Amino acid sequence: MNWLYVAGIILFLLGLLISIALHELGHLVPAKLFGVKVTQYMVGFGSTAWSRRKGETEYGIKWIPFGGYIRMIGMLPPRPGDAPGTVRSTATGPWQGLIESARDAAQEEVRPGDEDRVFYRKKWWQKVIIMSGGPAMNFVLAFIFFTILLVGIGLPTEAPIVSPTTQTCVIPASEQRAACKPGDQPTPAAQAGLKPGDHLVSFNGATIGSWEDATRLIRSHGAGPAKLGIVRDGKPMTFDVTLIAQDRPNLDDPEKTDRNVGFLGVRPTEVMEQQSIGQVIGYMGELTGRVAGSLLNLPDKMVGVWHAAFSGEERDPEGPVGMVGAGRMGGEILASEELSTEQKIATFVNLLAGFNLAIGLFNLIPLLPLDGGHIAGGLWEGVKRAYAKVMRRPKPQHVDIAKVLPLTYAAAVLMMIMAGLLVYADLVNPLTLTN
Repeated sequence: MNWLYVAGIILFLLGLLISIALHELGHLVPAKLFGVKVTQYMVGFGSTAWSRRKGETEYGIKWIPFGGYIRMIGMLPPRPGDAPGTVRSTATGPWQGLIESARDAAQEEVRPGDEDRVFYRKKWWQKVIIMSGGPAMNFVLAFIFFTILLVGIGLPTEAPIVSPTTQTCVIPASEQRAACKPGDQPTPAAQAGLKPGDHLVSFNGATIGSWEDATRLIRSHGAGPAKLGIVRDGKPMTFDVTLIAQDRPNLDDPEKTDRNVGFLGVRPTEVMEQQSIGQVIGYMGELTGRVAGSLLNLPDKMVGVWHAAFSGEERDPEGPVGMVGAGRMGGEILASEELSTEQKIATFVNLLAGFNLAIGLFNLIPLLPLDGGHIAGGLWEGVKRAYAKVMRRPKPQHVDIAKVLPLTYAAAVLMMIMAGLLVYADLVNPLTLTN
């Protein structure tokens, strides 16, 4: 058994549990602050593995670590005309019976003296803050993880430093080989005496600040002599190099070919380049847009997961992945022999950051039972009350989310089917680090 692989899975699940716990804490703190009675704070689903009661709230951990919840009393308002805590059995149809049963279950939790501590009676903006607290916590966690990644560790960047893997001969791009053969022409870099570790700093007097700078300056020069400035072992040096013309893949579109561009014959070295906080914000903003776009295309993405699970098609690297698949990726990261320790930490932190970002955005979908459904209900209540105030009309009743319970249950069933499909796909055709 590969114990590093197992340790990676356990470590990811532990990070996931902490993220879930903090998500629920994001709901719990404002709920208690605004006086809502919270009877349970649970991490996980299923039977309870451990719990302890403190005051009016039971805190615990359940055996299935794929979610969590807090139980607030009075999530649904009573029937119009009923006093809080009233339970009666009347139903006029299957859907109405479902709604009324849910109302009764919600009212059974309300004890004498709790009438002002129910969720539905809180101000609309308090409801929005309570339900936004969970996703907000995920975004904070994502920002913290991305800051650790970009500022503390850095992003892999191709630096203008001659790599040890640099070839010493000219291999035409049309030939699919990696090793030099007798009779191959030496590269201009080899002829000039460049060595692995040489840092390219200038080309014909133009400063080289990045590998992209070096590539474009060399390519645009074409064939012919040039002066190359480097730093070797801390000492600046200048080399006379004679570039040759080569056909090379286009930098912007590798499917195209640039004809007769300047060629030196060096490869860059991948380094971890630390970023600024401003770059963290930009990086997270760009990734947020991509994740949001994936959520909008979730039905199409799930069709791809279906084909991958039952037809053996390749998994989409930009497609959804479940907790099982992410856990397996955590195991792969820790067990990888190709990644350095620094790269393993960076990849692991990036995985946790991405999951928190995705969980936060997914929960903002304005559909019950997700947090976004409750947020939408609170905002709609605020709009109604603002309109009534402007028009000098009586204050409207609280938004009754019980009326959309049939849709809520249908959405919950659909989400369970999606979760089951992801689990199956993650088992039979998982995403891997090489996808």
